Amino acid sequence: MKKKIFAVLAGAVIIATGCVHTVSDTSTFAVSYGRDSVAGRYQRSPEQLYKAAVTVITRDGVLLTEYVPHDSTNVVRSLQGRVNECKVWIRVEQVDPKISQVDVQARTKWGRVDLDLVHELEKEIALELAQ
Repeated sequence: MKKKIFAVLAGAVIIATGCVHTVSDTSTFAVSYGRDSVAGRYQRSPEQLYKAAVTVITRDGVLLTEYVPHDSTNVVRSLQGRVNECKVWIRVEQVDPKISQVDVQARTKWGRVDLDLVHELEKEIALELAQ
């Protein structure tokens, strides 16, 4: 009987956890679902926005991976880093010739959403663009 209860609980845990897609078109482990990213649009080129994102990540944490998806039609660049023991994904893409968008997403090492860090990084990118 105890084995059956343990098996049911283990199955429930496996079903409750899973994978989510990141803004850089990859997947990661997740325990909580819901809103986990913030977007910001700026009248800057994608290169300026990407440079600001790289500067913020290297100042606050560690830059792990830079990614350029080849299957998209717009100018798109992504990066992955670690800030305060959280995984951070940032995607920069051109919306139209004058406007670019940055999407910031962060999760803790246990797969939980860290919206405070997401908002902080998005604001720091905006401040870096203003300088």
